[in-house]
Amino acid sequence: MRMGVRRLLLAGALLVVATTNAAAQAPTAPPPTQTPPAAQTTPPVVPPVTSPPVTSPQSQVFGKVLSVEDAVAIALDTQPNIKARISDYIAAAFRVDQALAPLLPQITGSWTAARDQNVSVSGGGTQPLRTVVTWTTSTIARVSLSQILFDFGKNFASTEAARKLADVALEDTELQRQLVTQTVKESYTNINFAVRLIQVSQQAVERAELNLRSARGFFEVGTRPKSDVARAEVDVANAKVDLIRARNAERLARVALATAMGLPATTPLQIQDNLLYQPVTLDRARLAEDALRQRPEYRQARLNAEANDARLRRSFRDFFPDITGGGFYGAQRADMNEIWELNLSLNWTLYDGGNRIARYREARANLEAAQARVKASELDISREVEQSINNVIEADERIQAAQVAVVSAQENFRLAQGRFDAGVGTILELTDAQLALTQAQNTEAQALADYRIALARLDRAVGRR
Repeated sequence: MRMGVRRLLLAGALLVVATTNAAAQAPTAPPPTQTPPAAQTTPPVVPPVTSPPVTSPQSQVFGKVLSVEDAVAIALDTQPNIKARISDYIAAAFRVDQALAPLLPQITGSWTAARDQNVSVSGGGTQPLRTVVTWTTSTIARVSLSQILFDFGKNFASTEAARKLADVALEDTELQRQLVTQTVKESYTNINFAVRLIQVSQQAVERAELNLRSARGFFEVGTRPKSDVARAEVDVANAKVDLIRARNAERLARVALATAMGLPATTPLQIQDNLLYQPVTLDRARLAEDALRQRPEYRQARLNAEANDARLRRSFRDFFPDITGGGFYGAQRADMNEIWELNLSLNWTLYDGGNRIARYREARANLEAAQARVKASELDISREVEQSINNVIEADERIQAAQVAVVSAQENFRLAQGRFDAGVGTILELTDAQLALTQAQNTEAQALADYRIALARLDRAVGRR
């Protein structure tokens, strides 16, 4: 399955490159006024070239209320970090071809021209000495071919290691998708949490302002002291401060979501409310099995171990010789006399100062380390799954307790407000009841947000998007 995905990505990349090159090399179309050839009775009808409309990522969110699934889909399509990982994988796939290339025939061409000067002296005795300068031009042109006949599997082992590393890069692409999905889900939930806090803070401001008006009315008729008014004013100011903070938190959460989706930070986003309690059933054993099967980090650890095993086999085969066949065909001198050669060579490094032995021992140590990391990755994934399950359960229980607390706090505030309005309660009692209600509502919103985030992190721990 992974090889099929890799071939699909490679084919897509080559298609893009071929299309670009063809467009760059295509001849310029003749102007519309050019006269057609005489053999044609009517000019050919050329349909106008129209490019498909380009849909920008921003246009996918304008005027639309996004669900969590919509936000994740846009992020997976536009996130530059994912595109970077795909390009890294394509580069790794081409490194597999590089590792395989030495097994294929190697053809080279060369042409050399040289001009030599020879100086000789003639004469002597009764003859005067003469210096003779002659020039000789030599030319050699040849085409050489070489082919590895047998290398004891060295290049095959290198190719296998490169292929495993390409698969690691492919898993890194899936890992980035899962991380982006988790970030989008958490940012989406944080926006709704901030909106819920804004609502709670606005209700707190309204209650505080109502209490302030009541305190002022009692003070004006002389039934309450001035301190009640001052305390009510402090409550109004504190509630407004909390409201300002909640609004800023909501703006920051929107920036975080837009960035996670690969959109500009100023992109306006409209989302659905997902702070709804939906109970889930958790099967610990099945989730642990799914995590080991779906987590890209675990597959990467195993692929790295397999790549190191291939490197170990490659370093061991360095102790054996290479058998190469080759030859060349060409011509030389000014008359271009034919020259050719066939050869068979055996290259065997008998001693290199212990370099190959050191490389082999290094490869063996790397393999042992990679195998240990596979076990460590398995333990880490098991821990993350168990922690995520416990966090979901804990958030679920907090929701139940927080909802009970909200009902009790609402009743307590109603009674305290009635006592204060009747003149038998104090401002401190009313303030405490109002603060307790606000805190209970905040706790409920926090529990709902934590529950959603815990579910998102459980999906990530299990390897789901």
